[in-house]
Parts: sequence; C-alpha cells; structure tokens
Amino acid sequence: MRFTDFNFHPNLLEGIEASNYEIATPVQEQVIPPILEGRDVIASAQTGTGKTAAFLLPIMNNLLKNHVDGKTGALIIVPTRELAIQISQHVEGLSYFTHLSSIAVYGGNNGDNFINEKKALQMGADIIVCTPGRMIAHLNMGYVSLKGLQFLVLDEADRMLDMGFQDDINKIIKALPAKRQNLLFSATMPEKIRQMARKILHQPAEINIAISKPPAKIVQKAFVIYEPQKLPLVKKLLKETPYKNALVFCSRKQSVKQLTRELKLGKINVAEIHSDLEQSERENVLGAFTAGRIPVMVATDILSRGIDIDTIDLVINYDVPGDGEDYVHRIGRTARAEADGIAYTLIGEKEQNKFAAIEKLLEKEVEKAEVPKELGAVPAYNPHFRGSGGKPKKRFYHHYNKQRK
Repeated sequence: MRFTDFNFHPNLLEGIEASNYEIATPVQEQVIPPILEGRDVIASAQTGTGKTAAFLLPIMNNLLKNHVDGKTGALIIVPTRELAIQISQHVEGLSYFTHLSSIAVYGGNNGDNFINEKKALQMGADIIVCTPGRMIAHLNMGYVSLKGLQFLVLDEADRMLDMGFQDDINKIIKALPAKRQNLLFSATMPEKIRQMARKILHQPAEINIAISKPPAKIVQKAFVIYEPQKLPLVKKLLKETPYKNALVFCSRKQSVKQLTRELKLGKINVAEIHSDLEQSERENVLGAFTAGRIPVMVATDILSRGIDIDTIDLVINYDVPGDGEDYVHRIGRTARAEADGIAYTLIGEKEQNKFAAIEKLLEKEVEKAEVPKELGAVPAYNPHFRGSGGKPKKRFYHHYNKQRK
C-alpha cells in the first residue's frame, strides 16, 4: 500500500515524499486507518517496524484539518530523551511543508531549553513530545494548559512502566481533557499494560504485529566463555572484525564505564553513553558516533530502542540481555536500511540459562563460534545451567593471566 492511498493532506504528502516514503510497512497499513477514523488504538509493535510514522502521519493529517491556534494538539509521551529528540526530528521532517509546530520537552538540558519549553507549553504547540518527569516539572508550576488536546500517545509504554513512570503518567493524564483520542504502543503486552489500557482507552482497535525476529541478513554468533575472558575477546573482535560503526551493549552503566576505560587502554577509539552523562554530552557523543568520528560506542540499553543509525554494522552484547525482546532490539540496531550486519553475544557461564531463553523466543539456536585458543579453556554450553557454581579451570587462569602481562 502506498502512502498516496491514505488521502493525506497535500502539504503532508510533500513532506512524506521529501522523506522518501513510498510503501507503507505492515504496522502503518494497520494503524493509520483507525487513527484517521478517530478511534483509540492499542498496538503491539517494536522499534524498527515504522510505528513512529504510523501514529505521526494520521495525527498530523487530522491536526491540519482541525487546526486550533494557541492550543496543543497532540502530546506524545516517551521513556527517554533520545527517543523524544528522535521523534521530534521526525515531526520536523514530515511537517516541513506545513504550518504545524512542535517541541521536544525533556530533562538534562540547560535553563534556556526550560524557558523555551515553558513558552511552548503556555502558548501551545501543535505537537509536544515529552518525557514524563520533565512534563511533571512543568505541570507542577501551574502554567501548562492542555485543554484543547486532541491526541495522547504513549509510546513504548512497557518500557515506561519498567522505568517506574506509571505515577507520572497518571498525573499527566489527569491534567488532560476527558475527550481525546488515545494511542498506546508497546513492544510487549503484559497484564500491567492491559490494565493501563482499560483505564485510558475507549473501545480501541487492537493491532498486534508479532514480535519481529532478527532479520535473516544479521549474522548471529555467540561465544560461550568465562566472565574474565570477555574483555580480551571483545578487544580481539573489535580489532579483527571489519566494521564502520560498532555498538557494544552492557547491562549496567558501571560496566559501560569500566569497559570503555579498558578499550581506551587498548588503543581503541571508543566513547560511552549512559544516563550519568549530561544531555549535551550525550548528544555530542551520539553525533560523533553517527558521523563516524568515533567508530565504537559502548552503551546501556538506552540505545537499544529508538536509535536508527544506518552505518552500524557490528553489535556486541558484552552481557546477555535480560530477555529475548531486549536481544532483538539490541541486535536490530545493525543491518538497517537493507545493509548487512553482525551480532556477537558473549555468554558468561552464569548467563547460559538466559541465553537459552532467548534462543527459545527466536525459535532457533544461535551458532556458537569457536573461541580463540589463546584465551584458554572455555566452559561447555549447558542451556539448563543456572549459575550456581562452576569455576574456570586453573589452566584458564594461566592463559588469561599470561595474556594480561
């Protein structure tokens, strides 16, 4: 189905064409029509499926047809600053030939940004993309008016609840007019999301895009090793694997910091991104990574969703992610825009059971690559191992310590 088949506003179609959009993705085909009809929507869809345009385009189309000056038309709530910025940039591109205004409202920036946000919230912006905490900060000051709101979007709702934003979301919703169109998007649909949906949505259209498996063009391999072998192995992979941009995921920000230090000592041009960095620092680092000035980025799962960089062709899971969906999101950062990509996962002995659960979700066994002999002995892969014991053999420590000297 082509975007011209949706009968969008002519000015919006110009932005769609300028963005090189031609054929709608499955989620766009299913989500756009009920939004245009004025229905509430609950959709299970992941990053990378085209869901952002799936809700932006019909919202923008309807705002163009029913524009009210000085009133905020749509409020889009997202879990992270990075996603708020990315969606706001998406809005700017699609609305280039229209009169629609937009602003991203998020924490971690300077006082000038806060003042600009305040003006937009007082005077009204057609589309506001915000993180929950920052919007609460503005609401608490009493100058925010959302009386004319037509649309509420909760994007990545499961992640927002996992991050503890439910109370903030409830407070924001209380400040909104009762009559509005509600759109809820979530990669997963646990009971807590369905409970939220029952409170917010009215007779919604339910759309389920099955959890996407990693594209076949992503070469997936895993290394079964002892924990102390991870550092020498990741150094070797980064030095010997050809890539334009490599993204290394750690599950904790402390691990990100430690690994970045070690890689720098190994003469690898690397930067880190995590929640401890100021927003300006994160934007600068991400910009340098996108431009290729820094070829390797070590990150927490803050970059596993909502970041679309076409040149990432290598992803390394330094830690096995918490569940299969996180794994799909992480390795989905590579092989974008019809390109190829490689995804390596380092499986510590106590992470084997977690990785087996991921393989179950994928409905396939990920190839176990041969660990370089110089790293020493490695454990056998036992999918039922739950990390209750098992220490590396003495000869491993001999090999590992020899490598460290």
